[in-house]
Amino acid sequence: METAAPTGAVPKKQNQAFVIGASSVGSMFEWYDFFLYGTLVPYINRHFFSAVDENTGFILALGAFAAGFIVRPFGALVFGWIGDMVGRKSTFLVAMIIMGASTFLVGLLPDYATFESIAPGLGVIAPIILVLLRVAQGLAVGGQYGGAVTYVAEHAPMGKRGYYTSWIQITATVGLLASLVLIIAVRAGMGEAPFAEWGWRIPFLVSIVLLIGSIWIRMMLNESPVYQQMKDAGAGAKAPFKEAFGKWGNLKFVFIALFGAVAGQACVWYTGTLYGLFFLQKQMKLPDIDAYTIMAVALAIGTPTYVFFGWLSDKIGRKPLVLAGLILPAVLYAPIMPWSVFHQITDYANPAMARALQTSKVTVDADTTACSLQFDPVGKTKFDQKSCDIAKAFLSNNGVNYETIPQPAGTIAAVHVGDQTFVVPDTSQLHGKERATAISAYQAQLGAALKTAGYTVTDDPKKPAFAEPASINHFGVILMIALTTVFTAMIYGPMAAMLVELFPARIRYTSLSLPYHIGNGWFGGLLPTTAFMIVAATGNIYAGLWYPVIVAGVTFLVALFFLPETYKREIHHDEADNRPTDAV
Repeated sequence: METAAPTGAVPKKQNQAFVIGASSVGSMFEWYDFFLYGTLVPYINRHFFSAVDENTGFILALGAFAAGFIVRPFGALVFGWIGDMVGRKSTFLVAMIIMGASTFLVGLLPDYATFESIAPGLGVIAPIILVLLRVAQGLAVGGQYGGAVTYVAEHAPMGKRGYYTSWIQITATVGLLASLVLIIAVRAGMGEAPFAEWGWRIPFLVSIVLLIGSIWIRMMLNESPVYQQMKDAGAGAKAPFKEAFGKWGNLKFVFIALFGAVAGQACVWYTGTLYGLFFLQKQMKLPDIDAYTIMAVALAIGTPTYVFFGWLSDKIGRKPLVLAGLILPAVLYAPIMPWSVFHQITDYANPAMARALQTSKVTVDADTTACSLQFDPVGKTKFDQKSCDIAKAFLSNNGVNYETIPQPAGTIAAVHVGDQTFVVPDTSQLHGKERATAISAYQAQLGAALKTAGYTVTDDPKKPAFAEPASINHFGVILMIALTTVFTAMIYGPMAAMLVELFPARIRYTSLSLPYHIGNGWFGGLLPTTAFMIVAATGNIYAGLWYPVIVAGVTFLVALFFLPETYKREIHHDEADNRPTDAV
């Protein structure tokens, strides 16, 4: 049997700092591209989903965002197979090119109104192309992560693998941070009106410069020493899919990685980052510039902890940190806890609303069988036919927290704001302008009462209302968002090293990529869309948080009983059993 080279063998002409730096810069660029859409969802909603109501448009925009996540596991399979067959370096280089090109094209894509002006009905082409570009991005990011972490881990010396790979782990957060900083800078330089009209495209177009630079840097990288050793020995994988998923000895670790680590990690990450941003914008009614600035500062504070926890995992192990990073959010995000993180964010971000939630609760008395889900993907439902829909549509579009109280069939809906009651006008015999006038008058009356109570409600649907700027406790909100970043860092910082250590070298790229991208693509990536649909269905602005709480809790239990400790494993190729030398 051939003796494997010591772990950490590095080509003499390529030092470890360069390997980490070049891999991290390239990965950061790809995450910048991928999350740029997420940070600009409100603007994309206005330009590409303008044919539907605001609440539906926001969910559809998140749906297009989610498309990139849905296809990530397929990208993981395709690029993972290529990475194990052809090599680490060339595979994630191709993935990066696809990502950069797709992002650049989003910046050039005409919006709904432009296509509609050419011919009525053509407007739908804009969101369709947008979704296709998001799919291309998803396939590309599905290929880059496995290659980057495998490449760095296979260069890392024993005892420093968690620290080395943690630099790859921060690239997702740094990429999101970079997108926020550039958006803030462009918006500040040109003003809100031109930025909302066309300036939002600039960050997408700038990506072409970053792409060229990243390609140049990564072209200077050598192949991974572990992969090169296998290639030279003729010991590489011949059928990665069969070896990775056709043998229970390896497949069980795929399931453990997914349900005992990655699914919960993904939900924790996306709750603290993108969901947190959307929560500030959509529910707390913070102006976009405030929300972006708060998130940027909080991420800048929390990001170094990724490296700290990666380093710490080399000392105490990966599993204790994974468990801590799962259980803390499961407890501290729970909506029923008045001291939970997002209740604290409400207190700091919109104190008037926080007081209103306590002193002037909103309830809707309605025949629940006559209520529609406040979501219309085709833009055909106006939510102005049934009294229940008239009431709920106004509350949902204004982000007002409410509870539905079931009433007997045929009951005309009524909204209670504290001790005031506002019965929806019976519009069953009204049509056209008369119906619209009656509904507008009712909404004006209800809106005035909500504003008096402290809720952030607009008088004009075309002019969104915002929280009182002077009342926003920026420091408090930053502190809470930074705390969510620390929770994420506990589990995500050491995760790359742990995933690499779980799988044998010859099928490592394929094996770790699939659970990672199912977890982050489906469990995490779909979180914002799913959470806001739950909010739309229930009327409770915190109800969507049950999704990450439950997933993190279940993942904690699986990890506690089934996830092995891996931090002392060797990861070089072992022909004898095709497993890491001390695998469970």
